[in-house]
Amino acid sequence: MPCDLSLYLVTDAALCAEAGLEATVEAAVKGGVTVVQLRDKHASDEAMIEQAKRLKRLLAGTHVPLIINDRLAVAVASGADGLHVGQSDTAVLEAREALGPQAILGLSINTLAQLRDAPIALLDYVGLGPIFATASKQDHARPIGFEGLAELVRACPLPSVAIGGLKAQHAAQVSAAGAQGMAVISAICGQPDPYRAALAFCAP
Repeated sequence: MPCDLSLYLVTDAALCAEAGLEATVEAAVKGGVTVVQLRDKHASDEAMIEQAKRLKRLLAGTHVPLIINDRLAVAVASGADGLHVGQSDTAVLEAREALGPQAILGLSINTLAQLRDAPIALLDYVGLGPIFATASKQDHARPIGFEGLAELVRACPLPSVAIGGLKAQHAAQVSAAGAQGMAVISAICGQPDPYRAALAFCAP
């Protein structure tokens, strides 16, 4: 299932605590976010399912898909539009079989070896990075920089989104490397004005 990867928001409940997750997502989507990924490494499946259902209702009519990070059971139970998995998360084949052919399925890639081993035919897009070291994810792989991003994009037949410490000023470098979009966490979540923070990424 194709989707617009240009501005991909990965949520962080702690960073959004002051404004609220739903208010942050709503403002960010109005500012130009094209994909929302619900990521919460600490919430129970039950809590995440309820949160996902609320976000689905919020996103209804916006054409912005809701992707769940890692939790296959949550994606299935909440009726989310898809799932994103990392190298040590749910296997891509298992996810595709559970979600069906119409769901959006993405995989995090950090190296050419991981890309060569990826079941490309089962995926809709890949997340490439991290570009920079970032505090938003403590266990991230080695940063690849824009040169590494360009190398992976050249080798990848799928649409790709760059992630890892990116800010609005990096948009031109991400585009020059050939990625279809940017995934961000702290650059929008926890910002005083998520609408304007998102809008900054969309400015020409």
